[in-house]
Amino acid sequence: MDIKHRIMICVTRQRTCERLIQQGKELVSRVGGELYVVHAIKTGENYLGNPNEGEALEYLFRISKEVGAEMNVLRTKNVIKALADFAKNQGITTMILGPAPETESTNIASELQHLLPSIQFIVA
Repeated sequence: MDIKHRIMICVTRQRTCERLIQQGKELVSRVGGELYVVHAIKTGENYLGNPNEGEALEYLFRISKEVGAEMNVLRTKNVIKALADFAKNQGITTMILGPAPETESTNIASELQHLLPSIQFIVA
């Protein structure tokens, strides 16, 4: 029995996340399956207070649609738990995310790998 590939792409509010979406598109074109683009934001953060961030998120919505992915925005108190729960609920097999900024004390990729040991992770 073939496992259906479900690829989750984690994005932030930056246009540069388009490269992650394109990488997901390339992967799904090779292996087949479904693409999910997910942006999680902590409850209480100003969601679209910065016009550049709002434009970037709209841009990523458009790019997601162009590659056949639905973009999901999660508002949550715990970003890592929300991403892990989404992955579990959707049966995600591969997760693509960018590297954590050097200024960030929490390595999201490492924490997600710990919570989701059966998922393949690609940090690009």
